[in-house]
Amino acid sequence: MGLEDEKNKEEASGEISEKENRLSRMNSESSLSPTEDDEDDDERKPALGPMIALKEQLEKDKDDESLRRWKEQLIGVVDFEDVGETPDPVVKILHLTVRSPDREEMVLTIPDDGVPNPKGPWFTIKEGSKYTLVFNFRVTNNIVSGLRYNNTVWKTGVKVDSTKAMLGTFSPQAEPYQHVMPEETTPSGIFARGSYSARTKFIDDDNKCYLEINYTFDIRKNWQ
Repeated sequence: MGLEDEKNKEEASGEISEKENRLSRMNSESSLSPTEDDEDDDERKPALGPMIALKEQLEKDKDDESLRRWKEQLIGVVDFEDVGETPDPVVKILHLTVRSPDREEMVLTIPDDGVPNPKGPWFTIKEGSKYTLVFNFRVTNNIVSGLRYNNTVWKTGVKVDSTKAMLGTFSPQAEPYQHVMPEETTPSGIFARGSYSARTKFIDDDNKCYLEINYTFDIRKNWQ
């Protein structure tokens, strides 16, 4: 009786082990092969169509008053004179302004060649002073999505500052846009004074660069 019971236990144990092996193999195979849910996820991924010129988008359903108002709520009132036939937006940075309560505004015009002052610093700012950067730019032809400002600063070849800021999404219009950055304070002390090199970029969500300028500026004990 005892031997027969032991034999039954071994047979039962063998069946369980075989079931466990089959289950283990099934799990391994299923983990390596795509499931129906995975395939459904791939099918649910949206297919982005080609960019369409803003003028073409605005002229679609132009006789539908409710649809026209809905489009205006999304992109604002667009001046057709600033809208082109191509889908690519055009962004022109007009000038940068440095505002400080300690002095008059410094308006820095952007040169066509992208080199503000090859023979010296583009501007000088006083150590320990509060200042605000202001960007004036114009958008034409199409909507620019996710316009960003990237700025990197080096001193004696060592990166000392990096700034990335989202400006926003803008539709074409005749009047320039103005974006005011948060107020900052320049570093102070003997080690902070000197000459700095910088690179400024304005890019959008598609990493299209509308302006890249390389320049130098000075931090000194007094304004000049």
